[in-house]
Amino acid sequence: MSMIKDLIPGQDEVRTAYIDEAHVGDIQGAWGTIRRGDTAVRKTWFARLLTLLIIMGPGLVTMVGDNDAGGVATYTQAGQNYGTSLLWTLLILIPVLIVNQEMVVRLGAVSRVGHACLIFERFGKFWGAFSVIDLFILNFLTIVTEFIGFAMALNYFGISPLISVPVGVAGLIVVTVTGSFRRWESVMWICCLASLLMIPIALIPHPAIGPIVHDTFIPGIRGGINSTALLTIIAIVGTTVAPWQLFFQQSNVVDKRITARWVKNEQSDTIIGAFLTNIEAAGLIIAAAFVFAGTKFFNSFQDAGATAHAYAALGHPAMGVILMIILLNASIIGACVVSLSTSYAFGDVFKVNHSLHRKVNEAKLFYGSYAALVALAGAIVLIPGAPLGLMTFAVQALAGILLPSATVFLVLLCNDRAVLGPWVNKPWLNAVAAVIVGLLVILSLILAATTLFPNLDAIRLSGVLGIILVAGLIAMGAVALVQRIRNGPDPELVTFSRMEKATWQMPPLAELMKPTWSITRKIGMFTLRAYLLIAVILLVVKVVHLAIGH
Repeated sequence: MSMIKDLIPGQDEVRTAYIDEAHVGDIQGAWGTIRRGDTAVRKTWFARLLTLLIIMGPGLVTMVGDNDAGGVATYTQAGQNYGTSLLWTLLILIPVLIVNQEMVVRLGAVSRVGHACLIFERFGKFWGAFSVIDLFILNFLTIVTEFIGFAMALNYFGISPLISVPVGVAGLIVVTVTGSFRRWESVMWICCLASLLMIPIALIPHPAIGPIVHDTFIPGIRGGINSTALLTIIAIVGTTVAPWQLFFQQSNVVDKRITARWVKNEQSDTIIGAFLTNIEAAGLIIAAAFVFAGTKFFNSFQDAGATAHAYAALGHPAMGVILMIILLNASIIGACVVSLSTSYAFGDVFKVNHSLHRKVNEAKLFYGSYAALVALAGAIVLIPGAPLGLMTFAVQALAGILLPSATVFLVLLCNDRAVLGPWVNKPWLNAVAAVIVGLLVILSLILAATTLFPNLDAIRLSGVLGIILVAGLIAMGAVALVQRIRNGPDPELVTFSRMEKATWQMPPLAELMKPTWSITRKIGMFTLRAYLLIAVILLVVKVVHLAIGH
């Protein structure tokens, strides 16, 4: 049930929507507390830095969590098989991450409800249920892959999965159910600091600066473009941009009680995280590229564990140890945030307490669903003969299928004036977002198509889809320009520009006007629904065939 509270004492009452009362109050971060209603101006560099550190967390944790077990494997594979030639992909992904995640920052701080809640409210029960059910399935499979990485890392040090996995399950539950957002975030900060090991590992083989700089800024592919290389690039994109990130960061912003007053600080948090996560990813690529160049291990990636043993075989045992510590840490933070994104979504859907500020007995569904996800995923990894490879395959394919709907919903919500008011996307940001969404949709389609139909010519498909994208963007731009010239400035946007953004909040859910769907939007949503239905059916058929050995 949405409620109304006075969020800024001493000023006119600000009516806002939220589901859990624990989402309103002081910001209690790992580095300190900002009082509810604090409007003081930070006049010194120290005060501004401290404020940023207190607010930092949702963006940083989301971005570092992005370099999870699958990410570690993907980046290591890119370096081992293609040297440094794919570093440019990371440079391109920085603005993609910033644009995508900055939008959920505004949605969380201004609406004060989670991503799942907004999809239900603004797109209806079908899309809400579809998004949450698919998020649950995808996230669960992803958590299983995190435990695969967890077990692999500790097995490298001689610890049996029969010991490491149960301990890992218990540890993940303990750090989350403390009833203190601050304690949980402090643990996540430790994981974020541990992730910095991805940078020094790149320095151990004494890499040459020239190729690194060249391949970062000049696109190219070692050995030329082919279907395998194209799928590796898509895998890098897929492990960097995932649906769970949108749900988790928005809900974590809400749970940390970050309001519109602090949006700029949370935007900085997101930007810092985006740069850091890609710099760390580059470290893994560079390390593998310079160690394996000219050796029998080049272009023969199997998994991160085999790469660690190969490091040792080539006289770099310390790199093998560091890589496994990195994999262990990545699996921990990945399993934690992906599980939480699901539990947050359940809280949104069932409108029950879902805050890390609450004790277990105050948020039973929230903590119970988290613990159940983690425990079940860990148990599956321990089942002899479990189809872990099939699950990894399903994660990649399903993520590719769901990405279009997640990004489309995100952009539509950020143009919903009833939700964001003066915080809606600017026209230039919509143009950038349209390009990014278009590229992500194309990559998603290629990944889904080539996964379901391995013999499909990925290069030809890319060319066709690229032409369609360019034509579509030009047509959209032309229509928007004509409408702008014909109608002049939008009076509602002009009014928004004069508002005090720092105190504007979305009104209670019950007071929101239902969105009016144009014919174009109805056609677009019908097309998206048809694509998702067909793709999911094909994926299920493919998984069944693989499971029975065809």
